[in-house]
Parts: sequence; C-alpha cells; structure tokens
Amino acid sequence: MALTRDFKETIQARVQRDPVFREELLREGIQCLLTGDMDVGKAILRDYIKATLGFEELSSLTDKSAKSLIRMFGPKGNPQARNLFEVIDQLQKKEGVQLRVHAVRRNRNRRLRISQGVQRPASRAA
Repeated sequence: MALTRDFKETIQARVQRDPVFREELLREGIQCLLTGDMDVGKAILRDYIKATLGFEELSSLTDKSAKSLIRMFGPKGNPQARNLFEVIDQLQKKEGVQLRVHAVRRNRNRRLRISQGVQRPASRAA
C-alpha cells in the first residue's frame, strides 16, 4: 500500500495553489463559529492561518503575540469576541474578501449563511 501525505500537508498545499478553496476554508471556519461549533471553527481557522499568512504575520497585524493567537485558536482556547473579530477582520483583508452574514428563515429554524461580496437574497418557498 502506498503511503499518503499527511492531511494537514495536503490542505496546506491546496490552500497555496487554489484561491477558491482558500476563500471557502475561511468562509467555512467563520460559518462554524457563527453556528456555535466553536471547536471546529477554531480548528479550521487555525489551519487557514497556518497555511496562509502564519501566526507571526497575524501577530504583527493584530498587535497580539503569536503565542496568544496560537492559544486562542487551540483546542482549549476561549477567545474574547473583540480579539476574534479583529483576527477575522485581518484575515478578510489579507484574503481580499468581505464576508457578510444573512439570516435565512427555513422550516421554522433560523440558519445563518455567509456570502462573499454582493448580498444575495435567500429564496423563499411560496
């Protein structure tokens, strides 16, 4: 049986070569945070940060230590909203996208959706 590349190495390589995948990874990480799946959202954003600008560069952009940022996105991290939103703002600027939150009513449950750029109204069933 052939040996396969480590999963994180594979993700990192794809992030480097595929800008659409990179943007979707950022979007998915933020989407998870907004829907309350903090552990998965932090893990996705941690992988995104490692594969793109890195914690050292993010540290200089946010005036937070790299060690503090690594802890914030670690499994036991519990970031304050102010710090989290500052990081998300810097990641969007670095990626050149602006993500927006839209509330969509569906089957009596609320679901949040994030889109890039232009607002797209959600279609409603008649």
